[in-house]
Amino acid sequence: MANVYYEKDADRSLIASRKVAVIGYGSQGHAHALNLRDSGVDVRVGLRGGSSSAAKAEAAGLPVRSIADAAAEADLIMLLGPDTEHKAIFTESIAPNLSSGDALFVAHGFSVRFGQVVAPQGVDVALVAPKGPGHLVRRTYAEGGGVPCLIAVAKDSSGKAKDLALAYADAIGGARAGVLETTFEEETETD
Repeated sequence: MANVYYEKDADRSLIASRKVAVIGYGSQGHAHALNLRDSGVDVRVGLRGGSSSAAKAEAAGLPVRSIADAAAEADLIMLLGPDTEHKAIFTESIAPNLSSGDALFVAHGFSVRFGQVVAPQGVDVALVAPKGPGHLVRRTYAEGGGVPCLIAVAKDSSGKAKDLALAYADAIGGARAGVLETTFEEETETD
């Protein structure tokens, strides 16, 4: 039987003490960034130069940075670009800015599961995957509800990666509906 967690199980202070970079502002990116911000999290959006999403994020009141600058400012990076671009984004803009104690999160496990993204020692790697499209994640959060999420840990350098993933899921509304623990393998291969 799967472990299911709710708001009472999450320690929101773990995410409240972080500087979060949401990389990408598409379907999931906008929902994560706005929900995190509305939960009181220090969030910035990382985008490629010339991205058409920059104006949307700025209009929503979110700070926009280059991917590298957002990664450098943050100690938790949520990589929400297309799976096919994870390796390049990670190699060029995120990896050079990771330090021991940082966390790297994804919302789909493919790039981590198949070794395209490999974080250095000392960096937590986890998955927080809402089980719905971004507009639903945002709308249900704004209405006081949430979309169920999956969490998984690929690398627990801090000993707190699962707790941090649960706190992140809570901050985007997932713990209102329920957060299920899984593995990167299961999430990737059943998605």
